[in-house]
Formats: sequence, C-alpha cells, structure tokens
Amino acid sequence: MDRESALELLRKHVKDEKMRIHCLASEAVMRALASRLGEDADKWGLAGLLHDIDVEVTNADPERHALEARNILKEYELDPEIIDAITMHNEKASKKERYTVFQHALAAGETVTGLVYATALVYPDRKISSVKPKSVVKRMKEKAFAASVNRDHIMECEKIGVPLPEFAELAVNAMKEISDDIGL
Repeated sequence: MDRESALELLRKHVKDEKMRIHCLASEAVMRALASRLGEDADKWGLAGLLHDIDVEVTNADPERHALEARNILKEYELDPEIIDAITMHNEKASKKERYTVFQHALAAGETVTGLVYATALVYPDRKISSVKPKSVVKRMKEKAFAASVNRDHIMECEKIGVPLPEFAELAVNAMKEISDDIGL
C-alpha cells in the first residue's frame, strides 16, 4: 500500500481531525525512527499513519482497540509486520507483551506525539518551532502534565537503543517538519 492509499483509508475510517493529526505526527516520528535505526521509513511510516484506524469504531476501548485495526487492515496489501506492530501497540487488547524493535518503536513513537503536542500548547505561540527537546524530557517527569500520556510507553525508546533525550529531539524535529499539516 502506498502512502496516498493509506491516507485515503485513514480518512475513510477516522473522521476526527485531532485523531488524524495524531496519526500524521505518529507517521513522521516513525519515519524518523526508521531512518535513525536503519529500517524501512515507508514501512514504519505506514504503521504510524494507520495505527489508530479503528479508534472510532472501537470508541478507543482498550479491550478492542488495535484488534479491529488488524481486521480492517487484513483486507489490504500490507506487510504483515505492519499489521503486527499496529496490533501490538495496544498490549491490553493483544494480551501479549511487545518484543520486536518495530513494536516498541510504534508504542513509543505514537505515544511521544501527545507529550510533544501538549508541550507545544503551553508555549505562548503554541508552535512546535518553540519546543525544545529538553522541555519534553522535563515534562516526562511531571506526571500531572498530559497525564493521559503513558510515560512507560515512551520509555520503550530505550529498549530500541534510543536514549530519551535523543528520542525527544528526534520526535520534536520530525513533528517540526510537518508543523503546517498538524496545525502547530
């Protein structure tokens, strides 16, 4: 599946603009992670773009979210590793622990976008261009800040050999590159 087809599929299944923005940000971070780790950026980008394709049909139910995505995506010509990583980004539904670099990358990559986005919103200009990676790292320690963001998932960056400060920088820079697309 090419990116344009994936975007069309995302638009078909995800109507909420904020969720689409999250998926675009996740795609950007996953592409950057793939480049950093010597992986296939197109493949990893598709996983980031499509990982929440079932969020509206499941109402983000943690018992079903990602399982429905797997069912939706099986109908399309997608690399099975993409479907696996998407399924495994929600361990609660899959009832298995993540164990591959790709799975850990998607869990960390899609989660960090929420923290970066929230950090941008506290700046006076509300722009990603103002966000410093060290601010994201600092916000990681503030449990009340963006409280719904799972810090343990973000820390999976270290399981793939990317220290948190470097991961924060990678995520901020990836999101800066698409700032117009994500409204920041």
